[in-house]
Amino acid sequence: MKKLIILVGPTGSGKTHVSIELAKTFGCEIINGDSVQVYKRLDIGSAKIKESDMMGVKHHLLDMKDPKDNYSVFEFQKDVRKLIEEIKLPMIVGGTGFYINAAISKFEFVEEKRDASFDLDHETYSNLELYQKLIKLDPDIIIDGNNRRRVLRALEQAMAGTPRSTKNKKDERLFDPLIIYLDLDKDILTKRLNLRLEKQLEEGFIEEVKALKEEGIIINAIGYREINRYLDGLLTYDEMKEEIIKVSRKLAKKQKTYFINQMKPLVYNALSDTLIDDLKKAIKAYVEEDDERNSNT
Repeated sequence: MKKLIILVGPTGSGKTHVSIELAKTFGCEIINGDSVQVYKRLDIGSAKIKESDMMGVKHHLLDMKDPKDNYSVFEFQKDVRKLIEEIKLPMIVGGTGFYINAAISKFEFVEEKRDASFDLDHETYSNLELYQKLIKLDPDIIIDGNNRRRVLRALEQAMAGTPRSTKNKKDERLFDPLIIYLDLDKDILTKRLNLRLEKQLEEGFIEEVKALKEEGIIINAIGYREINRYLDGLLTYDEMKEEIIKVSRKLAKKQKTYFINQMKPLVYNALSDTLIDDLKKAIKAYVEEDDERNSNT
């Protein structure tokens, strides 16, 4: 099976710096695994790597879509699988666990005909309420909770006694990945998030959101959503900052739970003095596994 490295972790865990160090050592090309960074002009808020920081390492799936367009997990899955096959040693870097897992596992998206009356019966439900109702009936499901159409279909299946999770072999991998999770103490993570937000605001995060807003583009992602509320006068400046940190911490907790439970990674302390050396040793051993196996046969 094709080998690839997957480097994941919560927002602010230092994935970008680590990925460049590892990619330079092992000749990797990096595939973006963040669902926001695929869009052009969402630079500051998504903490997108600058070209000057890439150190010559080739990156894929960055700045490929206009923010007015939609880029689904199904499209991501197809694009990533194609890149994995084309690149000698690919490295996926990001924090969108559902997207990454869908790309590397035998999880297929199947569109089926719908009963319109089911949607009408649930039109007063928010996306979150629909998702919560779904996971009570189908706790093993892997699905984009913000994709209302898919959640409704999965809910319809679950209520009919045929939960979607039983149809998808989500635990079977198409590739042979080495999955690395960078862990951070929650208090240290909060400090990092605060520092990063201050830097983003200094770099023009509000102006980035305002320019998009003036074109009628409203981005429903952390930071962008809260700044739009600030621009609409619904939050004060301090309330906006507080809300961004609050939801970022919630996301980090959700990311950790997902990665640990669904993807079974090797966990490393993101602040370890020996982190880079430890990761290089682990990757070297992983890459050389086949050579050792072949030499023993």
